[in-house]
Amino acid sequence: MKPAAFDYHAPPSIQETLAMLATFVRDDRNVKLLAGGQSLIPLMNIRLAEPEIVIDLNGLEAELSYVRLDGSTLRIGALTRHHHVADDPLVLAHAPLLAEATSLIGHAAILSRGTIGGSLVHADPAAEFPLAAVALGATVTLRKLAGARTLDARDFFLAALTSDVEPDEILVETVFPVMPPRSGQAIAEFSRRHGDFAIVAAAAQISLASDGTLADARLAVGGATQTPLACAELLDPLVGSVPSDGALRGALSTVAALVDPDADIHASADDRRELAVEMALRATRRALERARARLAD
Repeated sequence: MKPAAFDYHAPPSIQETLAMLATFVRDDRNVKLLAGGQSLIPLMNIRLAEPEIVIDLNGLEAELSYVRLDGSTLRIGALTRHHHVADDPLVLAHAPLLAEATSLIGHAAILSRGTIGGSLVHADPAAEFPLAAVALGATVTLRKLAGARTLDARDFFLAALTSDVEPDEILVETVFPVMPPRSGQAIAEFSRRHGDFAIVAAAAQISLASDGTLADARLAVGGATQTPLACAELLDPLVGSVPSDGALRGALSTVAALVDPDADIHASADDRRELAVEMALRATRRALERARARLAD
């Protein structure tokens, strides 16, 4: 199938885009924003989405495609392509989880066209970038003609395929805390084959004190709830200790009780609960191993 007829616009600046979007929304027009197109175009082709108007954001790359180190944060523009996230030296040095997550996303066409902002706004509960954003405590900045607002990633994802973007807003930037010293990050996922959406995934960051004890942990699980689930508090009892594998497994066993997965042709709800525990454990173990390696350097 092919998409239904629509009007196409490609404004050359953010300000013109926001003004155009505000006008169409005020007139109650059905508008969609086109970034990488890896989700929108297939939906339009099978007519699950039939916008009257498509506003192409690709003319804004000069303004919205970047990775910048800003003190203790890493700022990533919404139109930064997946492959740029994977290869950027600032990402590799300060938020390696993002690069590792990108290695699990799709195939060459998706990596070359997909954008981090598009993935976040699309809010697929099994997607890697939303999971990483929640796990690392990222914030997102949204702009409209009247101004901007910033949200914690945990508040940005409202339900499956639903993010907190107003009709006249554009996501312009995501800000990630840089990885602390003596820390490691990791993602683990179970999928049918490489490049598929995860059936269940988990992302973790482990930070150690100078004596090797657990100082801080971040953890989130995706694919087993409607939105990525932050659950770092499960590791709080281990702070101040040298975590053993048995202690990690014991602390994370309750992940199964926190998730509320759906059943589908790929996995039952019970399978997803078991996978949530296992992926959380694998991501945490790997992050801990990497933190210990950095501690030894």
